[in-house]
Amino acid sequence: MPPSQTISMPHPQSDVREPGAHLFEIYNKVKYLSIKHSSYFAVYEALFAPFVGKKITLVEVGILNGGSLFMWREYLGPQARIIGIDLNPAAKKWESEGFEIFIGNQSDPTFWNDLFTQVGPIDILLDDGGHTNVQQITTLRSSVAHVKDGGMIVVEDTHCSYFSEFGNPSRYSFIAYAKVIIDHINARNSNVRRKPDVLRNQIASVSFFESIVAFRIDRRLCLAPKPTSNEGVSSAAKDFRYDKSWFAGFITDLDMKLQATPILWRLRAYLPRLLGWRARIQSRSLRGLFK
Repeated sequence: MPPSQTISMPHPQSDVREPGAHLFEIYNKVKYLSIKHSSYFAVYEALFAPFVGKKITLVEVGILNGGSLFMWREYLGPQARIIGIDLNPAAKKWESEGFEIFIGNQSDPTFWNDLFTQVGPIDILLDDGGHTNVQQITTLRSSVAHVKDGGMIVVEDTHCSYFSEFGNPSRYSFIAYAKVIIDHINARNSNVRRKPDVLRNQIASVSFFESIVAFRIDRRLCLAPKPTSNEGVSSAAKDFRYDKSWFAGFITDLDMKLQATPILWRLRAYLPRLLGWRARIQSRSLRGLFK
């Protein structure tokens, strides 16, 4: 985040603990410069609270003046292993403060391969690097296999997906790619047609916040759905989804007639398509919401 966008966050009242207040206090007390949007602290606490006091590894991309490294160490606790990544070789000076520092290009998959060969699996990756589409997408794809189950990848300053300085808005922006990942997650259902992608079996969920996207990594939750039934007693309940629709009634009547006519029985397979066409037409009434 550039200095020109610095925003002050008011301190909470002593008797009211606002979301993010604790982390914001730590941030303000750090000796070295760090620049964050005020809205980030509540999001960080919501995402990272389960890791506080645990023996975890956090990797932060883009450390600039080093302030955020100290913030994370104070917030997460003494057991946390904090690793910083930057393009500027001068960032190596923070090793004297007990941090592990690596110099490299986040848009280079080879750099990531070499990094994880040295540091092993991690729990959190926080991308506050260069914010270009290539940098953010490459970082995500190169890191996901090295994040432990229950960990996450958090990408900061995703508002850059809407700024012309970064070649956006674009169908190839980071935000656009994050939306594609939602399609991959839903494609675990074999009825959803989508080209297979390795992320489908590693990213359990995606959370969108203002200027932040969080990817929860948990292969145990990346399950392909299968129809089940508890074989309980049926009350012969009628499906009322389309009950008040004359078109659905027509389809239901037609389905019953086709069932009663063996030679036409196979035509029943086409009835869902008729309902699908009607649903598409209805959906067009919502097109104003998609602008």
